Amino acid sequence: MKKKEKPAVSEADTTYRGLDAFLDYMRGQMQYSAHTCKAYRKDLSQFYDFLADHHGSSDTLDKDPGSVTVLDIRLFLGYLLREGLQPKSIARKLAAVKSFYNYLLETGAVKVSIPAQVSTPRFNKNVPGFLNEEQTASLFEEILVSSSPPVSGSRKKDDHEERFTLSRDRAMLEILYGCGLRISELVGLENEHVNLEQGFMRITGKGNKHRIVPLGSHAAKALKNYFEVRRNFFRIKNKGNPDTAYVFVTKKGRGIYPVLVQRVTKKYLSAVTELKYKNPHVLRHSFATHMLNNGADLKSVSEMLGHTNLTTTEIYTHVTFGRVREVYEKAHPRA
Repeated sequence: MKKKEKPAVSEADTTYRGLDAFLDYMRGQMQYSAHTCKAYRKDLSQFYDFLADHHGSSDTLDKDPGSVTVLDIRLFLGYLLREGLQPKSIARKLAAVKSFYNYLLETGAVKVSIPAQVSTPRFNKNVPGFLNEEQTASLFEEILVSSSPPVSGSRKKDDHEERFTLSRDRAMLEILYGCGLRISELVGLENEHVNLEQGFMRITGKGNKHRIVPLGSHAAKALKNYFEVRRNFFRIKNKGNPDTAYVFVTKKGRGIYPVLVQRVTKKYLSAVTELKYKNPHVLRHSFATHMLNNGADLKSVSEMLGHTNLTTTEIYTHVTFGRVREVYEKAHPRA
């Protein structure tokens, strides 16, 4: 595999030396999203603005990255703490600085990465909200079933729209829980990436990284029903198939959007849980928790979630330890 080449650092960068080239590299070679690159620019600009204020320099454009010291970085972290930022946010900003300096080191702009010598602040990982298995069963076997319109009866326009909406909403929820997708992955899911016959989907996740996820029987059944209802709905509207490549569409045939998914999720989750946040991520968290509770290994769950490393997935071990303890006490003769 050909190694990705990093663009040379240019003295013509219009901001802090090397920053523009770094962001170009992140966008073009690493395929980071525009949102992530914007966050990197904001964090790094804040870092150098702090240094300019601390050292009493009004001209930050010529700030030499190689002149940064460990003390400078520690003072910056202290400043962020005094400003009221949470440790997790501070750790993210330090990670941005470290990434920039790793880039500068590899391109030869600096001889040593000073930020690498500063430890990342520790922070408590918040256990994500999730449904227990009884709540999940109630959601799919009671709430969504009772919301379904009768199979036969009136053929009024409103009935067809209701049937379309309910079949779509159920399929969305089944896939969010059954496959552990992020909301952006659900919104961006395209028809050609779904294989109902073989039972899998090809997902494009963060950083434009692709992965294959299994399509469970319940999710596949809900999706197959939705495709049939969708086809009949747009045929009745004399519009043929929706003019979009996306799996999930609105009544107007356009791709769904994040707010719609959030609204649908909140509507149905409100019937089974009193969690403060009833967003699509609850179903993703439930997917991971239930998988681990029922014996799935951490690496497999991490791959299905699209995590780049196991550390990110390990947060779920906090909520599954109770299950591990239960199994241990039942199985070990001297528990």
